[in-house]
Amino acid sequence: MVIMASEEQLEIVKKITQETITAIYPRYYPNGAIDFFRKHHNDEHIRADINDGTVYLLMDNDKYIGTVTIKENEICRLFVLPDFQHKGYGKMLLEFAENKISEEYSAVILAASLPAKKIYRLRNYFEIENHQIVSDNGDILCYDFMKKELTKSMTAINYNGKSFVPRSNTENGEVSGETIFNYHQNGFDFYADYCGGDVKKGYMIGKVSLNGEIDFYYQHINTNEEIRAGKCHSIPVVNDDGKIELHEEWQWLNGDCSSGKSIVVER
Repeated sequence: MVIMASEEQLEIVKKITQETITAIYPRYYPNGAIDFFRKHHNDEHIRADINDGTVYLLMDNDKYIGTVTIKENEICRLFVLPDFQHKGYGKMLLEFAENKISEEYSAVILAASLPAKKIYRLRNYFEIENHQIVSDNGDILCYDFMKKELTKSMTAINYNGKSFVPRSNTENGEVSGETIFNYHQNGFDFYADYCGGDVKKGYMIGKVSLNGEIDFYYQHINTNEEIRAGKCHSIPVVNDDGKIELHEEWQWLNGDCSSGKSIVVER
């Protein structure tokens, strides 16, 4: 789940940033360049970005594991804690930022450090500028500005990075206001994970249509240790505040195979 960071979470953003720089950057940069990175990502800069509403945090199982800052069409300060790298979380944050930028811009830019440059190339970024900074002790920090052309989302709504909670459900359902759904989308492909309330762990997979409606299958393990599975059709409604609510018709595919209706709302 990706959430916008608040000022109370400044230390979390800073911790993720500093720990990642300390663990990874010595493999690529001299000490003077590393000190420059540490000083650049200071409280003042992070606080200013948070107050501008441009800083986001990635959570997994209630633990903050990554962060990204989005300034207009530029991706900045994208870090994932060392223990959680090479598990797809960096890609998740990058896709979240790209999708958000694509809502208003046709291209994204970023300053690529040496550790990340190869990754960005694989994601269709290309170099547009080369830069050097001389640190206080004379060490040289090299980095590139890179660019990627973007396309608008193919569907009317892009659910990637959004989270939802149920507002209502028929009695034969098992999700409640304590259940949190974390949505992901790549093109027309849709998947999600959910847990909370009577659900220990669940997953959804399906397709998003051009008009933003979702058809998906779901399965979960409930607190009675039962495996439940079903199918669902969701119709989106965008409220005046820009938040989405999904009006759903679903049916169990095991147990009594009964059907029901629910409404989930964007957090």
